[in-house]
Amino acid sequence: METNGEGKKDKITSHGEALNVSGEEDKNTRKAVLEESAAKKEDSKESLSTEEIFSSKEVPSWQKQLTLRAFVVSFVLSVLFAFIVMKLNLTTGIIPSLNVSAGLLGFFFIKTWTKVLEKSGMLRQPFTRQENTVIQTCVVASSGIAFSGGFGSYLFGMSEVIANQSTEANDAQNIKNPALGWVIGFLFIVSFLGLFSVVPLRKIMVIDFKLTYPSGTATAYLINSFHTPQGAKLAKKQVRELGKFFSFSFLWGFFQWFFTAGDGCGFVNFPTFGLKAFENKFYFDFSATYVGVGMICPHLINVSLLVGAILSWGIMWPLIDARKGSWYPAELSQSSLHGLQGYRVFIAIAMILGDGLYNFFKVLGLTLFGLYRQLLSKDAGTVLPSSGRSSTVIPPSLSYDDRRRTQLFLKDEIPTWFAITGYVTIAIISTATLPHMFPQLKWYYVVVMYIIAPLLAFCNAYGTGLTDWSLVSTYGKLAIFTIGAWAGASHGGVLAGLAACGVMMNIVSTASDLMQDFKTGYLTLASPKSMFVSQIVGTAMGCIISPCVFWLFYKAYSDLGVPGSEYSSPNALVFRNIAILGVEGFSALPKHCLTLCYVFFFGAIVINGVRDAVGRKWASFIPIPMAMAIPFYLGPYFTIDMCLGSLILFVWQKVNRAKADAFGPAVASGLICGDGIWILPNSILALAGVKPPICMKFLSRGTNAKVDAFLGS
Repeated sequence: METNGEGKKDKITSHGEALNVSGEEDKNTRKAVLEESAAKKEDSKESLSTEEIFSSKEVPSWQKQLTLRAFVVSFVLSVLFAFIVMKLNLTTGIIPSLNVSAGLLGFFFIKTWTKVLEKSGMLRQPFTRQENTVIQTCVVASSGIAFSGGFGSYLFGMSEVIANQSTEANDAQNIKNPALGWVIGFLFIVSFLGLFSVVPLRKIMVIDFKLTYPSGTATAYLINSFHTPQGAKLAKKQVRELGKFFSFSFLWGFFQWFFTAGDGCGFVNFPTFGLKAFENKFYFDFSATYVGVGMICPHLINVSLLVGAILSWGIMWPLIDARKGSWYPAELSQSSLHGLQGYRVFIAIAMILGDGLYNFFKVLGLTLFGLYRQLLSKDAGTVLPSSGRSSTVIPPSLSYDDRRRTQLFLKDEIPTWFAITGYVTIAIISTATLPHMFPQLKWYYVVVMYIIAPLLAFCNAYGTGLTDWSLVSTYGKLAIFTIGAWAGASHGGVLAGLAACGVMMNIVSTASDLMQDFKTGYLTLASPKSMFVSQIVGTAMGCIISPCVFWLFYKAYSDLGVPGSEYSSPNALVFRNIAILGVEGFSALPKHCLTLCYVFFFGAIVINGVRDAVGRKWASFIPIPMAMAIPFYLGPYFTIDMCLGSLILFVWQKVNRAKADAFGPAVASGLICGDGIWILPNSILALAGVKPPICMKFLSRGTNAKVDAFLGS
């Protein structure tokens, strides 16, 4: 780079000397040469690598990266994101990546903070990309607990509300109702083990194996771009767009509330495609959240959801419903698992398990093959150090960026003894405590899980680094089956399986999240120590914030978890029924349901196999079975919203690709965040007993005539 720079400088100087010698040169020629010189200087700047651009800026120590303002902003954003994730948990279970939103909002809040202090002359420490990384790490760790905490799956699946929706295993020993105290305690016990399990592997995963961790890498590039002069200008524009759509989404949620005075009232029940389609849940429910989620999710996910919705609610369920009285008793309620609801839930479970099993073995195979290649291409002694210290020799062949990043990444060492001691200590406390919370979960079940957990955490972290595909739910379901079957039906196997699912999901989830953050930190020169501390603080925040947010939902909405309600928590029923299947077999299935389950289980495996066989180009036209399965039991209403969001982004990209790529995530984040924060005042109004003044309902012509006749009589 230095040689090229000198060459350009010499060339520019010679042009200047020639112009000075000839005083009669044309002015236009002089202007053209000067413009050329300026352009070359600009090109020289643009050709600099990322770390060369930041080379003049001092990298703060790991202690200075952990600022009070960073954690204050992280706490505020954690509360916001907890509401968003909780709403999605209790409705669809589809959680988009919120990393971009966290990085963007973190940049906005701190930049505003520092600007105010700078004008008042009180600014002591400038805002750096390392501090931005700390905020993003803390927020994602905290909001991650809202998902892995199981508030819409295994944890709520233990409750009496969900247990009463099935006739099997709804006795006292398989039920544990949520309470704020034990939920917070449970999360504190199980949420930190995954962090300590993969700390010794950070150099191996990030530097030796050079795993990509696509989400972590993308987040790092985003943060790096924010802190360049051009990136900061773009970030301000993105934040402005986010603010506009945040305000619109919040006010739209507030406006809709006025029309929801009774059951079946409001815009959410608007029969967009007619009353017959509405009966089969085909309608647009005017949800800003789902439109925003549709803009963030890939187009293929949204199309897969729509294909699944048409296949199930458009074709299969009407056909099975026509066999009422033959395949299942006609007098059963809509929510009975021995009736139509059983087909919906268990066929969806079969597809989810088929997809999960295929991807588990696929990622496991890629992991083992990748490890084999790495160990084959390198001396095992340099890849897997036998001592607590990793090799600090940096090859001179590395680029400037890689040398600088590796040097700083290895500088702040987290001792292996610290990670092992932390893991063993928490495991001992957890083994002694969990059986008191869940008597069905024996201490030796917990010990076995903690022995194999580091291996599974490594597999998930490595697989995520290769494919960006985290199999958290799959590992949780494996724990449900194994521990549930081990405990047995007569010893509370359903509750034991659900509790074991919680232990396993939290371990493998936090492990892969931390390794993603290490990759982000590596690319932004944030210290591994500050990343680890930020993850610890964020996890601790999440262990308190998420249960409190869930408790607000639990107290504000009396029909929480009830089928057909606003927050029906369908995944809780799915997880409980997976536990029942693992413990009691297939006795709960209605007629011909098992045959259909086999068809869709193997169908999911075949579709995934075809997707991998045809290559990436053609695979983009084949739906994803996991996404197809979700509307099987939820219904198509949210898929209409998400497809609309996807269509908006698609058209925007066709009209102006650059603008859509730059501002699409900001618009989507604004829609999601505004609707998400409206839940807080909505819940407070519900707790205070304040009810909306208007009920807007949609009736057929015949029903309306009967109502008019009744009111007129």
